[in-house]
Amino acid sequence: MIRLPFVQIDAFADAPFTGNPAAVVPLEAWPDDSLLGKIAMENNLSETAFFVPDTSGEADYELRWFTPETEVQLCGHATLASGHYLLSADESRDSVTFRTRRAGTLRVSRDGNAYAMALPAWRASEADLSDRLPPLGLSRDQVSAMLAHDSGYSLIVVEDAALVTGLAPDFAALANTDDFVVIVSAPGSDSDIISRVFAPGAGLEEDPVTGSAHAVLTPYWADRLGRDRLTAFQASARGGRLDCRIEGDRVVLTGKCVTVIEGTLLLPEGSLR
Repeated sequence: MIRLPFVQIDAFADAPFTGNPAAVVPLEAWPDDSLLGKIAMENNLSETAFFVPDTSGEADYELRWFTPETEVQLCGHATLASGHYLLSADESRDSVTFRTRRAGTLRVSRDGNAYAMALPAWRASEADLSDRLPPLGLSRDQVSAMLAHDSGYSLIVVEDAALVTGLAPDFAALANTDDFVVIVSAPGSDSDIISRVFAPGAGLEEDPVTGSAHAVLTPYWADRLGRDRLTAFQASARGGRLDCRIEGDRVVLTGKCVTVIEGTLLLPEGSLR
C-alpha cells in the first residue's frame, strides 16, 4: 500500500469543532485528477486541499481544491488550512505562497497568533437574481441589492440580520439556478456584517465559513460602509468570525486554525502513477 499523510484542520476557528473543516493532503507530484476526486469524496468535507512543490519558480507550492463533486476555482478556508499546516511545520517561516490554476498566486502569512491570507478582490455587479429568491424563502421587498460575479458567486443583500439567520432554503430548487455559490448578507449586530453561504450546485448545502465568499463580500461592504476594514460573522451552525480588509486589488482575511485530525491515507500500489 502507498501511505499518504493527511490532516483535518478547522479554519477560521478559535477552538476544535468550530469554523470550517478542511482536509489537507501534501503530495510530491500530481496523480490523475480522478484520484484527487475520489479522495475528496472519501473525506466528504466541503473541500480537500492538495499541494505539490511548485516547479515554476512563481510560488512555493501549487495548490488545488476539490469538493466531493468537483474541483473549484478558489477556496479560502482550505488555503488558510494549507498555510497553517506548512507554517506549523516550520517555525522559521513567516509566510508561504501557493500558485493556483484559476485564482493566481495566494499568500498565507503569520499574523500574531493567527494567519493573514490575501485573495483576489472580486467586485460583483448588479444582476437580476429574482429566481434565487423563492428557493431562499425571500420576497423581493426584503432584498436591497442583488449582485453577481463571473466566478459564479451571487450576493443577495437584506437589511435585517434575522432574515439571514432564519433562512431555510429549498436546496433542490437552489441547485437548479446557474450559481455555483449563493451568499445572503446583512449588516451585523456584534460584527459589521453577517452572512450565510449556500453551494448546492457544488454538492454542498451550506458551507460553514467561506473565505472565497468574503472575496465578494468585502469589496461590497467596504464600499457601502466607506472604510477598508470590517469584521464578519458567517452564521452557519458551526459559525466563524473573520477580520477583513481591502489592500488594492486584494482582500486580506485574518483567522486562526486548529488541527483536529492527523492520519494516513492508504492507497493501492500504483495509484500515484
